[in-house]
Amino acid sequence: MKRSTSVVLGVTGGSASGKTTVGEELVRALGAQNVVIIQQDSYYLDLSLLAADERNRINFDHPSAFDWKLLKKQIRALRAGRAVRKPVYNFHTHSRMPETLLVQPRPVLVLEGILVFDDPELREMMDIKIFVDADADVRLIRRLERDIRERGRTLESVVDQYLTTVRPMHLQFVEPAKRYADVIIPEGGRNRVALEMLITRVRALLAG
Repeated sequence: MKRSTSVVLGVTGGSASGKTTVGEELVRALGAQNVVIIQQDSYYLDLSLLAADERNRINFDHPSAFDWKLLKKQIRALRAGRAVRKPVYNFHTHSRMPETLLVQPRPVLVLEGILVFDDPELREMMDIKIFVDADADVRLIRRLERDIRERGRTLESVVDQYLTTVRPMHLQFVEPAKRYADVIIPEGGRNRVALEMLITRVRALLAG
């Protein structure tokens, strides 16, 4: 698929592997005016019509939890230089908020999420596919800290979700996605050598 106005980077890896840190390092190196980051987490399906107990039984680490149609539509638009209204997702209620966020196209578009390599059409839009690798115990600790602090979760609920869906889905969908990666970055944002090589490559694509 021919690229239009943006260099598109797909960044995937296990939950809490360091994907966000890689995106932040790209922003730091290339400038906030040149990079827009789209998180796949914003495109969870709206579950507001389901009862609370039904929402809690949803497997949020399975491809069926995401609104792929909207995600691909908006990535195509940004890639072509058009602004989009990105959905805002509420992780406390598992529902989509009524407001949206206006996102302007930038020279570098980073699409980040655990399953962004799962859809063949989405992979075709990516100029560079990056897999961020981290040990399972490190990812679990980071996820515990994040979900308790930022998403209002309890320790018990995070551990239960990890054992019942996160780990099984990682083994079924996320880990096998390595075969699609152009670049594998161990240790995520802490791997300065890999990041510098990636940034150099992105700059070359922008210049070309």
